[in-house]
Amino acid sequence: MQFTPLLSLFGNLEQLDAVQLNFNQGSVNIMNVAIAFIMFGVALSIKPEHFKTLVLNPKPVILGVISQYVLLPALTFLLVMIIRPSTAVAMGMILVAACPGGNVSNLISSISKSNITLSVSLTALTTVMSLFMTPFNFAFWGSLYAKHSPLLVPITIDPVEMFRTVFLILGIPVILGMFVGMKFPKFTKRIDKTVQTVSILFFVGFIVAALAGNFSLFLRYIHLIFFLVLLHNGLAYVSGYYFPKSLKVNEINCRTISIETGIQNSGLGLALIFNPRIFPPELELGGMAFIAAWWGIWHIIAGLMLAFYWRRRVISPLPTS
Repeated sequence: MQFTPLLSLFGNLEQLDAVQLNFNQGSVNIMNVAIAFIMFGVALSIKPEHFKTLVLNPKPVILGVISQYVLLPALTFLLVMIIRPSTAVAMGMILVAACPGGNVSNLISSISKSNITLSVSLTALTTVMSLFMTPFNFAFWGSLYAKHSPLLVPITIDPVEMFRTVFLILGIPVILGMFVGMKFPKFTKRIDKTVQTVSILFFVGFIVAALAGNFSLFLRYIHLIFFLVLLHNGLAYVSGYYFPKSLKVNEINCRTISIETGIQNSGLGLALIFNPRIFPPELELGGMAFIAAWWGIWHIIAGLMLAFYWRRRVISPLPTS
């Protein structure tokens, strides 16, 4: 029995699939360098004592990881099964949900006066875990969707190649950043804030330049995915807040886990999408790229709005979880 996709209200999402965003290999290389530099900057502030949180107070960390790598991908799967968007758009949503938290989450947590130590610990842990969890989650949920959706033309990927790409873009910079941070603490203290500020400006500048290069395409098609990304991203923030809340985690940590779940490294998703060894060029995946690109812009806007809302509602952190 054939059902009409709920999002047909906004137009035919399949028309996105054939759209070619203006990303040449040079742009992809710049994006990869930007992500690597950002992760290097994040790793400079990762210290062994941050991981002591796992031992001293593991509950919010464990719940944060579950929210990131179990709850969000599962809810995303349910969402695409209910809405049934086009093949590429559905896979783009699944890929974004499979990515680790974005580095901007630490900045957003700082603005919202949330638990910075928990934020950094979760960013560090989920980034390391992404070497395995991103390929696994995309392959698992993608194949499950392919099995159940009559709308899907199956897309197969090479998880080894995805692991390789994630390791090059995230793994090596994080290892180098942690090494430099621990080996040269005085030097790191002098450059830490500058590197993080420059890395964020670098990435935001790249996103703005990429948007400008595809501005006419975004104006033409943004109405098709705007509310879908808003819904998907909102689901991430809401689930990231109420999941630990239901398990008696204190308000400050619930806010932090919400931010970590809602801020996804969609730049990594774009890097994977434009890797021809993972997704061959002959596949029409414009919908995937649109989802990842717009998510990368929207999650910062939504995160900042949420941060300033919470900033005005400061509470004293509780001594328990």
